[in-house]
Formats: sequence, C-alpha cells, structure tokens
Amino acid sequence: MPTPAIDVQLQPWALTAEELIAAQAHLGRASPVPWRPEGPVRSVAACILCFARGRNGAGAPGDPGWAAAVWMLEGRLMTTVVARGTAQAAYAPGLLALREGPLLEAAVLRLPARPEVLLVNATGRDHPRRAGLALHLGARLDLPTIGVTTRPLIAEGAWPSGERGARSALRIGDEIVGYWVRTRDGVRPLAVHAAWRTDAATAVEVVLESSGAVRAPDPLRAARQAARAARSLEPLGR
Repeated sequence: MPTPAIDVQLQPWALTAEELIAAQAHLGRASPVPWRPEGPVRSVAACILCFARGRNGAGAPGDPGWAAAVWMLEGRLMTTVVARGTAQAAYAPGLLALREGPLLEAAVLRLPARPEVLLVNATGRDHPRRAGLALHLGARLDLPTIGVTTRPLIAEGAWPSGERGARSALRIGDEIVGYWVRTRDGVRPLAVHAAWRTDAATAVEVVLESSGAVRAPDPLRAARQAARAARSLEPLGR
C-alpha cells in the first residue's frame, strides 16, 4: 500500500535569495569533523521530493510537493514517511534550498531512527558556493549527507569506463567535488557528490554499497517510489 502523505508545518529556512546566498557562503567555508565509516554502513536514509505534474515552467512558488524519506537497516526497508506541503520559491539553479529545503527537512525529521548517513537528490560541494542542498540539509539536521543526481551542477569531468564501480572525478577547477559513478554495468553513470561531513571518495563507497539491481541507490529509489505513489493518491498530484 502507498504511504499516505501528512501535511506538515514547515520550519523557517532562508526566506530570500540574499539570505540563502549568505548562508551557503558560510556553510561552504565551514570545516565540520569528517565522517568516514569504519566498516559497512548499516543504517542509511534517503530523501527526495516530487511536485505536482502538468504544471508549466521549471517551477513556481506554491507548487504542491510530496517529500519522501526512507530509512533502511542492513539493506531492509524499515520506515517510509511522506510529507506534503508547497514549494517556498520558484526553481533557480544554485538556490534549490529555497524551494525544497523545508519540505525535505520535515520528512527526514519524521523518521523514527537517526541514520548513519543521508542520501539526498541534490548536489553538495558541486555548487558556486560549495554548499548545495544536500550539504545544507545535512548541516541543518546534523547528519552526514551525500548528494546523488543525474548530472552535475557546475563541476566537469569525463565519464568513466563502462563497468560497475568505475568512477571519474568531477572537478571545479582543481578541486574534486564528486565523481561520475557507474552503479551497474553499461548504464549511464550517476553524479555522486561530497556534501556535509563527507568527502567524494566516501560518498562513492556508500553509494555503491547502497546500490543493487537498478541504477539508483536502493534508498533513493524507495524514496522516489513513495513520493510518486503518495502524489498519485491525491487530485493535486494528477
């Protein structure tokens, strides 16, 4: 059965682009204690947000959205929650936290357990101020985070070879901010991003550990399915 969405009271984030840019600049300069697992990661969460279909343009303030968060323990799906709310801003590259941050945070806060690491469908260090939404959300939640997207934001790098586990660096100038990673033989690679308390190499290892028979890591795939299923239950989602 699909997980029904719950309406949530959104907590304040930055309210303007200027406030967000200042917050990102501060986070991008921060040096939190690095997180590096000593063995296999047992407890992984993921979150993703989908908006109502059939709307014109890249996204406007007030768009209905469904944010799903899942918690997996030793590869088993333990909990799924879906939070329903509205976008706080229009879509703008580099300012995704204005639009999606509050609703994603609301979903993750409703998980019953604190995971070791959180996978986020957003960039991290691959950002003009080195503080994309995956990093910003981790700082807000005080959780190590890893970004996973289908393409980089501003970083550049050639694709890796075609076998599972192959990787190639994504760079901004001389700085490695992530990797292209093949999670399955012969499929298009994912962009895997260093974010809050994680470096690019650690991010790759966690994503590969969390990936199974499909391209997306299992926790993110489960979260995407839950968000879309909850959207389909409601007239605004159609």
